[in-house]
Amino acid sequence: MSPRVLVVYYSATGSVHRLAEAVAEGAESAGAEVRLRRVTELAPPEAIASNADWAQHRQDVDSIVDVATLDDLEWADGYAFGTPTRYGTPAAQLKQFIDSASSLWHAGKLADKPVTTFVSSAEQHGGQESTIISLNNVFYHWGSVIVPLGYTDDVVYAAGGNPYGTSWPAGFPSSPPDDVTLSCARYQGARLVRFARLLAPAGMALSGVPGGNDMGDRAR
Repeated sequence: MSPRVLVVYYSATGSVHRLAEAVAEGAESAGAEVRLRRVTELAPPEAIASNADWAQHRQDVDSIVDVATLDDLEWADGYAFGTPTRYGTPAAQLKQFIDSASSLWHAGKLADKPVTTFVSSAEQHGGQESTIISLNNVFYHWGSVIVPLGYTDDVVYAAGGNPYGTSWPAGFPSSPPDDVTLSCARYQGARLVRFARLLAPAGMALSGVPGGNDMGDRAR
């Protein structure tokens, strides 16, 4: 069976959305079944309306990208999370979705799955690495297997050399990711699939062992 990958993200003006599409494309090219999902917008309408790019992006994606659910998290064998930076941490919209997954965490249904992260910020040093590290703190608690880019391909160097995950300095006003950054995101999606393919059979075997993939495991 093909590994199942969930690419879930928040994007205000579109840069992270485009990265997410590229990650999904890379995962599909590596043979995965992919779900591309956005998280629920939390910002008030007046805040969105104050930024023309933000308002336009909301209008563009509302009808073409489904909103992520907990069923998507349970379905997937591997995860790719995307977010803009917010003072060096993930956007509240993505964090709210992650916080809603406690029932799956309690049931052990997020453990032993590979996960990777990608980001965008206005400035090159606007907290890209710290945002990814902040998200990784969540995945330690989940028991996930974190899959960084590392320096594993020349495209990582060409896209800015961030070993934590694909990152894009969008500037202000925001500009879409360039071709080399999108190539890096596709590589990251394909790299995630390699680990999902290896780990998914092990996870299925573990789930068949009484107490092997539920909160009884927490006592080990």
